[in-house]
Amino acid sequence: MGFWIAELVLLYLSIALAIIATRPGLHRLIVPTALPIAAAILLALLDVQQPDAALFRIALGLGFVVLASVGGNPLVSLVLALATRTVRLGTHGGILVTDADSPLPDREILRGGTTIGYVERFALIGSVLGGQPGAIAVIVAVKGLGRFSELENASARERFIIGTLVSLTWAACCTAAVTLAW
Repeated sequence: MGFWIAELVLLYLSIALAIIATRPGLHRLIVPTALPIAAAILLALLDVQQPDAALFRIALGLGFVVLASVGGNPLVSLVLALATRTVRLGTHGGILVTDADSPLPDREILRGGTTIGYVERFALIGSVLGGQPGAIAVIVAVKGLGRFSELENASARERFIIGTLVSLTWAACCTAAVTLAW
């Protein structure tokens, strides 16, 4: 039981660290926040007894929902920075591309990705916890259809695919942690 209390404390410290990691230049701080995810999965697989209190389960579930939603942002930013070093970022969070047909020098595409990421991670964990894992296909489809017109550029496609996969994987890991722990 003491391991689970330590898990809960570690989880909420990780949420604070994830919030700090959302700031530019601090994205690497997200790496240790994977520890409570791994610990919860391990504790559940080892069948370590946890407190019976409903409040404990609510605090654990809420913590993983928040970590899934908030922690994905700096993780996606970190992975994209490592994977796509040559992309120029725009002032609205998108990427700058040059159109050969346009007299304008650059245009910004894939704007709003941060907000979309928060919503997609929250929707993923919410759909699984709500007993509707099939909704994940709808989430991915809506995101793809909504961005379809902006994916003519190779850099945009690459960032879209990498960002989406990292975001969904992070949310799925948090979902696995909370579902196994419950």
